[in-house]
Amino acid sequence: MRSILSLFARSPFSPLQTHMSRVAECVQKLEELFEAYSRGDYERIHQLVEDISELEHMADLTKNEIRNSLPKGIFLAINRADLLEILALQDTIADKAEDIGVLMSLKRLEPLPDMQKELKRFLDKNIEAVNKAHAIIRQMDELLESSFGGPEAEKVKEMVDEVAFMEHEADVLQRQLLKKIFSMEDDLPFSSFYLWISILQTVASLANLAEKLGNRIRMLLEIK
Repeated sequence: MRSILSLFARSPFSPLQTHMSRVAECVQKLEELFEAYSRGDYERIHQLVEDISELEHMADLTKNEIRNSLPKGIFLAINRADLLEILALQDTIADKAEDIGVLMSLKRLEPLPDMQKELKRFLDKNIEAVNKAHAIIRQMDELLESSFGGPEAEKVKEMVDEVAFMEHEADVLQRQLLKKIFSMEDDLPFSSFYLWISILQTVASLANLAEKLGNRIRMLLEIK
């Protein structure tokens, strides 16, 4: 892997983009995880949880290398604290993806055939929000070239608004799923009921964090 310091020499945002790509890999694995659950393939679930954990670890290594290599004696296009805050938000997304994997592997969750479609839509919407946040991070070099203004800045602001709307859509889907789960309270074992509540909340955190990441980029545009 190229050293993070060499990436800083090219652009202050290249290391963030490298890290966010690793974060996105963690999140994408969740699609396979929920597919394995829908098939009742618990052996595959446990393998995918290990895969997600390994990807999260790789993202952590990249995060630590960025922190250790962050130049102190040269001018950066953005404040050092801002860069570290963006990095922390990205890191938390990977952490949440790993948490979802752990939760899904704690026990053999009963099939919920009446909720399969809603669960998939909910997960897809959260992944979509993370992917859009990833696309925003990929635009950072173009923002730098445009001095954080002009058409490029307006394009990124529109992308941030799209993430916010996706987060809203995910919230609506979460409420619908929670209502269904609570309607099954007497039919599900308490451990499963409690576990599903935790899973839904953790999945929802993906879109929440994507929105926060987008808003943090917007703040950079507002102060430039």
